[in-house]
Amino acid sequence: MNTRKTKSVYIGSSFDDYLKEEGILEQAEAVAIKRVIAHQIEEAMLSKKLTKTLLAKKMHTSRSAIERLFDPANNSATLLTLNKAAAALGKKLKVELV
Repeated sequence: MNTRKTKSVYIGSSFDDYLKEEGILEQAEAVAIKRVIAHQIEEAMLSKKLTKTLLAKKMHTSRSAIERLFDPANNSATLLTLNKAAAALGKKLKVELV
């Protein structure tokens, strides 16, 4: 019977610590959150068989505004835009602080 304790194979700080040291943790988290929301919108669009053009019409906006919503480098998505997208997809936007 082997009763040796295993040691952690990881050395150094976490990736979050690295991003914090580089001063880009908040930016990286914001991009990740936007990607998750964009993915959720895309999944809802697929389930409802909506194109970006049809979503734009339901939101009373342009197709280019929808493209900006899906662009991870573009941080101009507002809560109003996200709320309109959710409503157009029959969903509700939920934002919470944890």
